[in-house]
Amino acid sequence: MLRFAGLRRAQGHVAFAVPGSVISAMASADSRRMGDGGGAGGAFQPYLDSLRQELQQRDPTLLSVVVALLAVLLTLVFWKFIRSRRSSQRAVLLVGLCDSGKTLLFVRLLTGLYRDTQTSITDSSAAYKVNNNRGTNLTLIDLPGHESLRLQFLERFKASARAIVFVVDSAAFQREVKDVAEFLYQVLLDSIGLKNTPSFLIACNKQDITMAKSAKLIQQQLEKEINTLRVTRSAAPSTLDSSSTAPAQLGKKGKEFEFSQLPLKVEFLECSAKGGRGDAGSADIQDLEKWLAKIA
Repeated sequence: MLRFAGLRRAQGHVAFAVPGSVISAMASADSRRMGDGGGAGGAFQPYLDSLRQELQQRDPTLLSVVVALLAVLLTLVFWKFIRSRRSSQRAVLLVGLCDSGKTLLFVRLLTGLYRDTQTSITDSSAAYKVNNNRGTNLTLIDLPGHESLRLQFLERFKASARAIVFVVDSAAFQREVKDVAEFLYQVLLDSIGLKNTPSFLIACNKQDITMAKSAKLIQQQLEKEINTLRVTRSAAPSTLDSSSTAPAQLGKKGKEFEFSQLPLKVEFLECSAKGGRGDAGSADIQDLEKWLAKIA
């Protein structure tokens, strides 16, 4: 009995030792095959599975940590991609009706000097150095204001717009309010439909003229006029392209229109490209320059 029991113990010892030797032999043989470069790509899968199981057995949280680090890395790469796309949009579009003072503002921002201007039929562009600590540059683009051209040029440049400056003639606003509101309505629709919504400013120009309307009054009258446009346009058959991402109308349904309802921030400021002391004087565009420095 004792010999039999001993034999069973010996057999038990042998049975315990054999799998270990077999595993060692298999690992040694596999290592030699890997060192020799033999086997197809599928031969590595057992080792990958074995490594994963080993990580889970030794530290179950290690795999979770690796996955979390990869997620953070992918997020950083995606953020950098979005930021690079945004930084590539350096254009500031100057838009508005004819004789609103866009071109003189364009010249004043670039040179600080006064120059007689005339109605243009094409765009003008130039690099503008922003007055901030970063020393960044923007590209100012003055678009024609003629009724037959302005939407055509807006369509051409809107995708590259970092910001849009809608210039209003504050002195002639009362008689031009309907035309201003109609063009502004379309510009806002186009801006909201863009993937990267541009910053938006309404520059109430020609404040040096006695009869000029204030920015606050211009904002209130534009809101009323756009509200009227919403009613008339919603009643008319839609002509928008079904593939367009622009909304069918501005603001919230059932409520009087306000610029605060829009998904983009619309800011107002007063300025004078000509200046209060005549042609030889300096322009009153400091607030506009600060705004450009802020959005650069």
